[in-house]
Amino acid sequence: MTQDRKKIVFHHYESTSFSEPGNANKLFFPFYCLNSLVRNSFTFAYSTNQMTTFKIPDFTKSPTIDQVGIEERVARFNTRSIKKESKVKGLKLILNMIDLTTLEGKDTEGKVKQMCYKAMHLHDILPDLPTVAAVCVYPPMVRAAKQALLNSKVKVASVATAFPSGQSTRQVKLLDTRYAVEEGADEIDMVISRGEYLKGNYNFVFDEIAAVKQACGPARLKVIFETGELSTLDNIRRISDLAMYAGADFIKTSTGKISPAATMPVTLVMLEAIRDFYFTTGKMIGMKPAGGISTAKSGLQYLVMLRETLGNDWLSNEWFRFGASSLANDVLMQLVKEKTGVYQSKDYFSAD
Repeated sequence: MTQDRKKIVFHHYESTSFSEPGNANKLFFPFYCLNSLVRNSFTFAYSTNQMTTFKIPDFTKSPTIDQVGIEERVARFNTRSIKKESKVKGLKLILNMIDLTTLEGKDTEGKVKQMCYKAMHLHDILPDLPTVAAVCVYPPMVRAAKQALLNSKVKVASVATAFPSGQSTRQVKLLDTRYAVEEGADEIDMVISRGEYLKGNYNFVFDEIAAVKQACGPARLKVIFETGELSTLDNIRRISDLAMYAGADFIKTSTGKISPAATMPVTLVMLEAIRDFYFTTGKMIGMKPAGGISTAKSGLQYLVMLRETLGNDWLSNEWFRFGASSLANDVLMQLVKEKTGVYQSKDYFSAD
């Protein structure tokens, strides 16, 4: 760590260790661990393979959004049509990007195990199907999911931080996060404090995301905005910028508990924020639209929008997910149609 007046360089490496390489006694800190006072005073550097220096911006000056322009561009995406081999590849890619989810008060270990089986065996009569990317459950169900998915590549994601409302103390939210990670969660889906954000208390939200990121340890962090409560595209762009600088690995539209959930205009605004963050910092951030995506056609339109906004590097489940369990069966129906020429009834596909 080097210091020169108002310039401080922090090295952030892809590991859970907070010791400087080559010097186990000298501590260093990722930029997202700093409090807002320090954050506003210094220039930071992020390092993986190479050093890129950047400054935490003033989030009140995030770009404003041309809503008409966004809607016109989305309308063009909705006219795209993908056929034959490309369609089949796209449908399989959608399956591999889905986070199968059960987040209900009536969830049981048995229901979670059944969902995990489906995650690995989407429709066995179709050859060469991928698994889904992950299953998403409440923290008490993480251990059961982890055991059911043993020796598979399917990740276990857990919601946390008083999901879905986020109405709790920071202490409770951090305990919730640590508990999910200790149970074996590979990914944490947190919700922001929307009330604080809408009051303009951006430092509070930034510090909360940073604290949860630190509590995640090795687990990746998805930050849920609940865009249906944020009212404007300008608000969505600003929280996207804030969350990424605070340490989010993914940004996510919604909990799926309110309407509207994910929409293409909202997702496009978030993708453009990711693109601008990448151009500034060199760091890739993932995207997860969640809720409201139920057809294979809409899933393909999202993939077209993703590729044309961020490029091919984001076309994998490491960087893009669908939070839409009902989407899986519609995609499977389309794949059966492509193979046999006829649609099967929904009754041939498992609901869970």
